[in-house]
Amino acid sequence: MSDHGCIHLNNFKAAKGIQPYKVIHSYFVTSTSTEARIRKAVSCLCHTCKTYKDRLHSCLHCIFFGCYVKGHIQEHAKTKKHFLAVDLCYGNILCFQCGDYVYDRELLGVAKAQWSESAKSLSFGEFYRAWEPTQIEAELLRKHPRRRRVVENSTIGLRGLINLGSTCFMNCIVQALIHTPLLRDYFLADRHHCPQPTRCLVCEVSHLFQEFYSGSKAPLTLHKLLHLIWTHARHLAGYEQQDAHEFFIATLDVLHRHCEAAPILIKDNPHHCNCIIDQIFTGGLQSDVVCQACNGVSTTIDPFWDISLDLGPAASASGSDSSGPPTSLLDCLERFTRAEHLGSSAKIKCSNCQTYQESTKQLTMKQLPIVASFHLKRFEHSSIQDKKISTFISFPEQLDMTPFMSHRRNGNNNSAMIDGLPKNGEDMAFSDNRYSLFAVINHEGSLETGHYTAFIRQQRDQWFKCDDHLITRARLKDVLTSEGYLLFYHKQILEYGRNTKV
Repeated sequence: MSDHGCIHLNNFKAAKGIQPYKVIHSYFVTSTSTEARIRKAVSCLCHTCKTYKDRLHSCLHCIFFGCYVKGHIQEHAKTKKHFLAVDLCYGNILCFQCGDYVYDRELLGVAKAQWSESAKSLSFGEFYRAWEPTQIEAELLRKHPRRRRVVENSTIGLRGLINLGSTCFMNCIVQALIHTPLLRDYFLADRHHCPQPTRCLVCEVSHLFQEFYSGSKAPLTLHKLLHLIWTHARHLAGYEQQDAHEFFIATLDVLHRHCEAAPILIKDNPHHCNCIIDQIFTGGLQSDVVCQACNGVSTTIDPFWDISLDLGPAASASGSDSSGPPTSLLDCLERFTRAEHLGSSAKIKCSNCQTYQESTKQLTMKQLPIVASFHLKRFEHSSIQDKKISTFISFPEQLDMTPFMSHRRNGNNNSAMIDGLPKNGEDMAFSDNRYSLFAVINHEGSLETGHYTAFIRQQRDQWFKCDDHLITRARLKDVLTSEGYLLFYHKQILEYGRNTKV
């Protein structure tokens, strides 16, 4: 970056002032208001290729967004002779005539003031999410010059894990958590401070992130992590093989409890935790029970960390199979959110008509988490036998959860509407419910002699297979054709300002 000023930027400021930069920075870099955060979530797309990735820039002369990596902002500058652009990640000014990012003390003051205002107006979670990972990385590099930069095609962050004796279930969960983007950014920013580090799982996970991103390639051993899990989740103690899903939920639970024990975030709602675990993994599941006599609806909303999906044939109210087994993740979600008739043997007292009546029950997504975790229930346990379901279930690289949202699934029957919008003022047109796959955990083999492995996404499109201490490159085809036990999706667009917790 040039620090000697730029005559082209000075001429622009003399003609048009600093307001164009101030507006762009306010709306699309810091996003200092709810309106700005909503607009950023739905509008920040390259006007040429319609994507939000690849270092998006905004033209300083006109309303145009273009990605730098694919050259679309450069094409715009050449065609329109608009030679100044704003990097929407950092807020820096790019001058195409100088061929460099340029320094301007006055605009730097504007940027600092708006970041400060943003920090005052947002909760920690909202402010933190407003930073792109590369921007956090740049800040860390300034504070810690020896920290290694994660660049394209880098394998930094990839480390094998030693199997301590049937601990592949733990190793694959750790790999998935280490490669959860927002969790990585949080821990690498050294946000956690704890009065009891020797007993705190959050401190140990923070240490693991530092080790993974230190640049070393030697496999790690997780003795201390395993001991802490045994201490705080005693049902998992012992050297026998454990269920990876059970370990995942137990780990989130302990992390959540230890975050509460050492609060580092201001809780804007005293009834709900605002820790990093809940901010990333917690969603809201809506249950609507409809009385078949009076159509009265009883609605409850419960938090969830993941969704467990049945793979067997769907059963009717009488207990007989009503449809075959699902063949895809979308089939599973369709069935999970389908209204179910509870039958005469499960009558519920209706709060409206005050009598026991047959009813239907429907589950839908009221609030989506940043990371959507799906558990495909491949292990069946019954009094007769235990078995594994090895049916292939296809799952997509990109997933849109909109069809399974409460306002779409139940036709807004249970939402108060004002002028066609929900009563709480949330315009569903602003919601973007698209997710990208970033980790898949597989169980290979039988129920008795199985082995867990994980596929993880490194950066945008590089996939690796983690088999304990072995890390090998993988193709996307290998990932999408794997058996799949736990699937992890990350929200593509974070809608700043929507810190509503169920």
